[in-house]
Amino acid sequence: MSTTNPPAAVRGRRVSHGWWIVATFAVTQTIGYGSLYYAFAVLLHPIAADLHTSPAVVTGAFTTAILAQAAAAIPVGRWLDRHGGRALMTTGTILGTGMLVAWSQTRTVWQLYLIFAGLGVAMAMALYEAATPVLVSWFDATRRPKAILGMIVVAGFASTIFMPLTGWLTDRHGWRTTLLILAAVYGSVATPLHLLVVRRPPTAARSARHATSAHRRTLIGAAIRDRRFWWLACAFVAHAAAMTTMTVHLVGYLISRGHPATFAATAAGLLGVLSVTGRLLLTATGRRLRLHRLVAAIFALQAAAAFSLPVLAGTRLGAVLAVTAFGLGFGISSLATPQLLADRYGITAYASIAGTLAAFVTLAKAGAPLAAASLLSSSGGYLIALATIGSACLVAAGGILARAASPRPAPVEAVSSTARPG
Repeated sequence: MSTTNPPAAVRGRRVSHGWWIVATFAVTQTIGYGSLYYAFAVLLHPIAADLHTSPAVVTGAFTTAILAQAAAAIPVGRWLDRHGGRALMTTGTILGTGMLVAWSQTRTVWQLYLIFAGLGVAMAMALYEAATPVLVSWFDATRRPKAILGMIVVAGFASTIFMPLTGWLTDRHGWRTTLLILAAVYGSVATPLHLLVVRRPPTAARSARHATSAHRRTLIGAAIRDRRFWWLACAFVAHAAAMTTMTVHLVGYLISRGHPATFAATAAGLLGVLSVTGRLLLTATGRRLRLHRLVAAIFALQAAAAFSLPVLAGTRLGAVLAVTAFGLGFGISSLATPQLLADRYGITAYASIAGTLAAFVTLAKAGAPLAAASLLSSSGGYLIALATIGSACLVAAGGILARAASPRPAPVEAVSSTARPG
């Protein structure tokens, strides 16, 4: 029986359970990012004081986690294509819970770095890099943007929820007990949800059994040789570098312009809320405008905001306007990337191809803030850093447009399937 057009009842059950997975990820990604990622910023200085080291040394542990996450991205993608997300994400949640517990007991810097390497692997196995391919396999091109949006809109509030919560817990119980509480919440909620709810759609499971490893390698190789993939990589690597650098240095810049620390932190906090607004805007207008043009326009708006920030940041209103314009594009990569990749390369090897792209993007996230810090030290000011952020956003916009302008042969999956052994 053909699986191309399953009966209506099967399609209905597939879509219905797919939305249960969306609801599951909305919960587990929020707790996961809040516990594994955003808690670090709140705990940085208490940990440095307790371990008798500098915040810079402790920050290096977080960089280690990001590098480990990048290294794990490709093998995680290969596993997802072959086996789906249930076992991987459940194991990643257990690993993440264990790393939070181990983190709470660390006594030396070398232990901290080792634990954060494991934490990075857990993030690759249980956060967006794993969850997004699962949703891509469950939904067709029409429903896919709404499904991914449903996950990331809720998870976009992870920092809003967990950073104040982590600070409150730390004030009352200390950072070690705080990590144990976060571990208990994450492990008790995310582990059973991933184990019981996450599974592959029936058609994808059958396709995975029939798709050979050689066929997947053919698809991956065709994507890597595709000029469009590298234009896309150029765009999203540049954009990731700009977003991460702005996140790390915006508060310091606004304080340097004479604004109070509370205002600077509040203005920077707008980025998280505006990332949700930008994602909603992208989804609402995506049916009327070509996706690549809309994404490129938002990236260009961010470039204009970064270039104009030195002029506008002299007043509170000007600073808020510039941050607002920049923040609208803050989270659209997580929504645009799956659509652009799935439309071009199909879903048979989607996770592997997305993992390859994620490895480069994650490396940019790890290296950009350090490069910006070096730039600030050498230049003695923020102007060059802001100009670099704006330039990176322009590169991202150009990469998206160049990707669309490149020759468009038949989709990679369709071309490579002709060489697949029958």
